[in-house]
Amino acid sequence: MDVEENNNNNDNTIVKLISREGKAFPVPLAVATMSELIKSMKDDDEEDDDEDSKPTEVPLPNVKSEVLEKVIEFCQHHLEEPMSEIEKPLKSQNMADVVQKWYADFVDLEQVLLFELILAANYMDIKPLLDLTCATVASMIKGKTPEEIRATFNITNDFSPEEEAQVREENKWCEEA
Repeated sequence: MDVEENNNNNDNTIVKLISREGKAFPVPLAVATMSELIKSMKDDDEEDDDEDSKPTEVPLPNVKSEVLEKVIEFCQHHLEEPMSEIEKPLKSQNMADVVQKWYADFVDLEQVLLFELILAANYMDIKPLLDLTCATVASMIKGKTPEEIRATFNITNDFSPEEEAQVREENKWCEEA
């Protein structure tokens, strides 16, 4: 979505985003409509309703308050300073080499919150946030062995040594340079 397109929305319109816990977050329409989900809800609401004076409430039952605060922070900053395109494949494990410093600092989070942000970005359909959070996870995996990845994400290896050897043999072509 173009920033200019967002800025053409009525700047006085406030949208209340309602978290899973029922906490309301009043945000400008331009911030809220970075989410394609909210944009489509707002478009549907405008078709059904003639009264624009009251703030629109958008329930987000899949998004916790703590996560919604981070989503709003991202959207507000993205409108002021759009994030640079993330090159694929990632050129570095360091997110500061991939995006602007503010965005790299933004995703320097505990894993649980990072994964919740991925889920919220996907649910709310905010592509730049989804790209950023997924690239962060990819940077955590880049250049690591399966054992290191398991340690990073606290994954239990449930293969027996024989099963693991069989899977490696069947997929040997993946590891060839």
